[in-house]
Amino acid sequence: MSAARRGGGRLGQRLSRATAVLGCLLFLGGFVLVAVLYQPYAIPTDSMAPTVRSDDRVLAHRVAGAEVRRGDVVVFRQESWGELPMVKRVVAIGGDTVACCDEGGRLLVNGRPIVERYLDVGEPASTTPFEHEVPEDELFLMGDRRADSLDSRTRLTEGEPATVPRDAVTARVEATVWPPDRFGLLPRASGFADLPGGLSQPGPFRPLLWAIGSGAALILLSVLTGPLLRGAARIGEGDGPRRK
Repeated sequence: MSAARRGGGRLGQRLSRATAVLGCLLFLGGFVLVAVLYQPYAIPTDSMAPTVRSDDRVLAHRVAGAEVRRGDVVVFRQESWGELPMVKRVVAIGGDTVACCDEGGRLLVNGRPIVERYLDVGEPASTTPFEHEVPEDELFLMGDRRADSLDSRTRLTEGEPATVPRDAVTARVEATVWPPDRFGLLPRASGFADLPGGLSQPGPFRPLLWAIGSGAALILLSVLTGPLLRGAARIGEGDGPRRK
């Protein structure tokens, strides 16, 4: 076998091994970072439908309460609301005056009507009128199924503290991962974009998903091409001069 052919065979095998190593790094590294940066959560009720529904599995990006913006869907734990973590949408933050509703049935934040495209078509922003000034470092929370959500409005009518401290938030829901037909990122709450502070920046879920998928593809490519390269090398060795 010629030196060029032997060199080509060795180069192909090295490339195959390098592809496998890179694939493993991307695949495993992506999974590790998802486990570190995100927490899984099972949605217990339909109070956040249609954004997330009962028995959906979601991934929530671990964030500090100071990072929360209007429109975020957050996981929080507050003893006065119950023992278990809860999921609601932030519709107003400290210093805001939140009210409902205008003539079009829309939520008002600091007098501005908010278009909430994540609500069911035709559903008003609230089935009961209210107005509340949110204390500093507190959050006013509502479910997306406004007719069937126990949230800050409910506590207002019961004479209880209606808001939740920012530091009660543990994570921001970013994606639905189960069932498969609902897999994907949550839609952005664009109706809050023009308010001071704007919207939260997306977390790293999309690039991490890309890394995991790319890693899996590279591993598969290595598995498929490795035997072909080794077979080609063996065939090349058989082409060399033979003694009689």
